[in-house]
Amino acid sequence: MTEPRASKTRRRTRIQRENEERILASALDVFSAHGFRGATLDMIAEGAGMSKPNLLYYFRGKDDIFAVLLEHLLINWLAPLRELSAAGDPMKEIRGYVRRKLEMARARPRESRLFANEIMQGAPRIQDVISGELKDLVDEKASVIRAWIAQGKIRKVDPYHLIFSIWATTQHYADFDVQVRLVLGLKDGADGADGHIDDAARFLEGLFEHGLAPEAKGS
Repeated sequence: MTEPRASKTRRRTRIQRENEERILASALDVFSAHGFRGATLDMIAEGAGMSKPNLLYYFRGKDDIFAVLLEHLLINWLAPLRELSAAGDPMKEIRGYVRRKLEMARARPRESRLFANEIMQGAPRIQDVISGELKDLVDEKASVIRAWIAQGKIRKVDPYHLIFSIWATTQHYADFDVQVRLVLGLKDGADGADGHIDDAARFLEGLFEHGLAPEAKGS
């Protein structure tokens, strides 16, 4: 795992930890807004409230900062799918997965946009993770969904496209947040301004539950 340069010193102080977090928080803002190519160390340093030379004490460069952010992101990114349990009720498990993904859209929109920007650029820094750890996890959960289908618990569907469709519908609320808010007439910071996420959860849970209901026998 990539580590900040300062973390490799013999004794890492509280101030060092706090400064690393400030840099990463600023970098998340900058990368999610401008992408990797459009982001600069000067932007990140300004957002962190420090000089560029001070920033370079903690990280060797933009690539190192981005690598740390991606590693942190992927841990959180894979967690909701890992929780999909073969032992649970299929409808409850799928509803729960939809809900967890929407909560990520609510709580971590910048991370979602960072991931989307990386994918749109061809995933140059995370191809190994996507074709390795992520693919293995999706393969595992696809097998779970196939088992539910074989047991007659859900309708016959392509398990991969079911997972992709959950990604697409839930991540929309993070990656296209501005569009959603403008169309719905919502204002940032207003009371109930993120209530549309709860509305989306109810709608998508019902959509997937209805679409996955087992076919009636003889139909």
